[in-house]
Amino acid sequence: MTHRGSRLLHVGSLSRVEGEGGLRLHIHSGRVTEARLNIYEPPRFFEAFLRGRSYTEPPDITSRVCGICPVAYQMSACAAIEDACGVSVDPAIRDLRRLLYCGEWIESQVLHIHMLHAPDFLGRASAVELARTHRAEVERGLRLKKAGNSLMELLGGRAVHPVNVRLGGFHRAPAPAELRPVTEELKQALDDAWGTVRWVAGFDFPDARVEAELLALAEPDRYAIESGTPTVLRTDGTTGTFAVREFTEHVEETQVPHSTALRSRLDGRPHLTGSLARFAISGARLSPVAIQAALEAGLGDPREGAVCRNPFRSILVRSVETVYAVGEALRIIEAYEPPARPYTEVPPVAGIGHGATEAPRGLLYHRYGLDADGLVTSALLIPPTAQNQAAIEDDLRRQAQRAIGEGDPDDGELTSLCERAIRNHDPCISCSTHFLDLTVLRT
Repeated sequence: MTHRGSRLLHVGSLSRVEGEGGLRLHIHSGRVTEARLNIYEPPRFFEAFLRGRSYTEPPDITSRVCGICPVAYQMSACAAIEDACGVSVDPAIRDLRRLLYCGEWIESQVLHIHMLHAPDFLGRASAVELARTHRAEVERGLRLKKAGNSLMELLGGRAVHPVNVRLGGFHRAPAPAELRPVTEELKQALDDAWGTVRWVAGFDFPDARVEAELLALAEPDRYAIESGTPTVLRTDGTTGTFAVREFTEHVEETQVPHSTALRSRLDGRPHLTGSLARFAISGARLSPVAIQAALEAGLGDPREGAVCRNPFRSILVRSVETVYAVGEALRIIEAYEPPARPYTEVPPVAGIGHGATEAPRGLLYHRYGLDADGLVTSALLIPPTAQNQAAIEDDLRRQAQRAIGEGDPDDGELTSLCERAIRNHDPCISCSTHFLDLTVLRT
């Protein structure tokens, strides 16, 4: 609608992203003066209704925050509560946790690559439409997702909201013989993951660059998934670390008037978590097969400091991480010996515990306060998408400004660009934000 030089565009919903919400672009004299995400998802109150519950309950309760990444919430909750109680679990249990997390990485990354992101590069409006023209590729993605689900079902009891995870470990550990069928499925999955890398490497990628600082966990000897030290890669190339217990001293949440979701900043600046951050910070610790996949994908050699800041190319990094997760799952299974007990006892202790893991979408932080009876006195959950919102806004502003500078895109073209930009970052809507109504105001 045009009236006296102003232009207002309203889009009812965004496809291929969980949930709904809004974006307001203000364009004045050819400049994007404002890109504001309007998040109107009602509060979900997880932090509030965890208070007063037993310290054994957060892993099960918080898994309901997200139906796609429940393991991330379970593992972060376990890490925080075990930290509060001063307990370290058996190494065999840690391996099983990493194996379960690999299952979630596989199914979640593959879902995003094939069903949400690839249609953007191939001119298709949906995964269903993509399947009509790229049936073999979509079927390959479904096989890969099934392999991830098989790990979730075997170790977690079911693929969605696993029920076998408990504080200190698992209710039941699998016998080695139970892993054999999954091993055969994963061997096929490794071939499929390689096929996915080669497929997405052939896409055309627009030029773009995320200027936000990058934040991810890092471990000294392997690619961080279920544990690690928060590490920052700044835009000037310098790095720094801080302890998980110091997380909220660096990552500050604030409320903005136009959003029901909290907004996070790292030391006062926008930051980005997720695949791009992990690859930039820990890419050198990928397995040899995953590093080879990165080279074939055109990402460069992470052992020589290769960094990817183009959000459109994040689909490449996700495909490389899928190769890594499948290979890592096979490695763990090959070396697996059942623990003497499936869980370590975790007696309650009064105190505060901190935990962080790498969900497929990025770093997820939990903090819990406990009393001497093991009741939760406080809870804090900071999901990756809430951390990424400010960086996404900056990225949207840059991409919209570039498009305007290269011409005069109509409302449909600008809407399509913004939708693609949001899907690049894979926001977990059920965790913290719902998209998209688009409002463009031109003056």
